Amino acid sequence: MDLTGLILRVTAERPHVLLATVPGGAAVRLAAERLLRARDWPQASTPAKADLLLVAGPDLPELRTALERLWRDMPAPRARVHARTPDEVEAALDSGRALLGSPAVQRESAAPPGEAGGHREGEHGAQERHEGDDQAPGHDRDGGGEGEAGRAGDAHGGPDGEHAPHDAGQDTEAENGDGRQAPNGQTPDSQDPDGQAPDGQDADGHGDHGDHGGHGDHGDHGDHGGHGGHGGGQTDMPGGLPMAEPGADRDGLTLDRLHLPLGPFLADWPAGLTVRLVLQGDVVQRADVDEPARPSDDAAVEAFWVQPWLRAASGEPVTVGEAVRRRAAAHLDSLGRLLAVAGWPAEAVRAGRLRDDLLSGAPRAAVAPRLERLTRRVGRSRTLAWLTRGIGVVTAQKAREAGAGGPAARADGDVAARYRQWLADIRHDLPRLEDPAPLDVAVEESPRGPWSAEAPPSAALIALLPPLLEGAELAAARLVVASLDPDPEELVSRGVVEVARG
Repeated sequence: MDLTGLILRVTAERPHVLLATVPGGAAVRLAAERLLRARDWPQASTPAKADLLLVAGPDLPELRTALERLWRDMPAPRARVHARTPDEVEAALDSGRALLGSPAVQRESAAPPGEAGGHREGEHGAQERHEGDDQAPGHDRDGGGEGEAGRAGDAHGGPDGEHAPHDAGQDTEAENGDGRQAPNGQTPDSQDPDGQAPDGQDADGHGDHGDHGGHGDHGDHGDHGGHGGHGGGQTDMPGGLPMAEPGADRDGLTLDRLHLPLGPFLADWPAGLTVRLVLQGDVVQRADVDEPARPSDDAAVEAFWVQPWLRAASGEPVTVGEAVRRRAAAHLDSLGRLLAVAGWPAEAVRAGRLRDDLLSGAPRAAVAPRLERLTRRVGRSRTLAWLTRGIGVVTAQKAREAGAGGPAARADGDVAARYRQWLADIRHDLPRLEDPAPLDVAVEESPRGPWSAEAPPSAALIALLPPLLEGAELAAARLVVASLDPDPEELVSRGVVEVARG
């Protein structure tokens, strides 16, 4: 009996796919998520749980090293494919499945580096996996955390008799100082905050496909920096972990400091964004944001979410209905990623499906009832509000000083205020999906604020991140980033680059 061949065939039948989205790959990511849901292929949120790596978007030389490190952290059997446009996604997934199921390819790619089958894209390559690769620094971050930030993380758990999940990646369950369970990733059999289906299931009772990497057994935050591909270029240290060093904390005490990069390829994370943290315990002492990777001249990036505004600014006729439809879909995309980070994958899947329906041109009558149910459930969730209140407060004045507009400025508050602002904006845009009036860029703002090629709104959102993250617990850091959801594509898109070049 060919046991190896049988295992490969089973793996290839329903592979776990890790999406690595580069700036310019938003449309490819959306196409991949739709197709993965249709095929019932689960998404992986960590390299350790992935069989197939799908790189989505153009080839950006600056990110090749990070992609290689991500690839190295995937266990065999594995395959790697690249889809540069949405039309290439289906063929790339088919190719990846064929590579996974081929014993000849797996034997060849398992050869030591430098021999036949080394690290060629699209093939497997078995490498030694160092102890500690599956659990990153900062993973055990919630013990003893108190206050508002200490209640936030990857999963729900709180009042009202709702389930408080634990991190399936840990051997024991840490608790906060106030007796609440640490908000880590949910277990596969836990329920969402308001009695939804078990984690990993969507509204129709399917498996864990399409939940944006919010699978409980993956422990989203635990991957920050532990895998080389997520670190965005940090030097390898023994066991794959960066060494700590002593330093004074915010209270003047001398404690170990850990340098931890978040990005550029985390699940439910702005594509290509790298935030470098200095941690003492689980508290962020310093945060710095790298410049986003820029394309070469032959790989121009088109910012997906602001395309109607870019086209209108260039003189092309664009209707208000097209613009507000794209804006509402962008808010649903941001909301789904936030819900996945917060540990509510069932509603994250619903948000993703509504986003896809809007982008495909579904009429208002077809989406209005479902949008109303989603906004009501999310907006009224006491657990979600309890987990996010008081975290990452951005006042209207602070937003104006940073040059930020749009939902972040109007929300005038914390993470909870920002996701509620998204919901309010979606409700406002819903009656205007078929508005035939011509788009006025100066009147209708883009998803993240008033559009300007000279000062893209995401630039101001990125500038807000360092002061918001400093002093926050690591469990809250990803919620803060998800609630602002800056789009690095805006900074490197063709229109912006042309303006910058004069």
